Amino acid sequence: MKQLKKSFRHDSLQDTQSITQILSAINEGLENGKLVFSDDEDEIVLNPKGLLQLKVSATQDDNKHSFSFKVSWQSQDRKINKKNKLKVQS
Repeated sequence: MKQLKKSFRHDSLQDTQSITQILSAINEGLENGKLVFSDDEDEIVLNPKGLLQLKVSATQDDNKHSFSFKVSWQSQDRKINKKNKLKVQS
């Protein structure tokens, strides 16, 4: 059975203290192996473990400055669907 894709997105204006608290919560969630992202409309629970891929970028353009980071990993409990084996014929 194919797993359904679920996503969460939140966009808001925050001060540096609030963002620091959010980053601290993400740090704690990474250490504990469980991240829960939620707002009034949605929620997603992620369980990071093993090796994680990290991508970091930063830009400065006149008055706009930004940085972003992306963390991703493969689920360890993925099961191989033996019913859908690849067949190649000539």
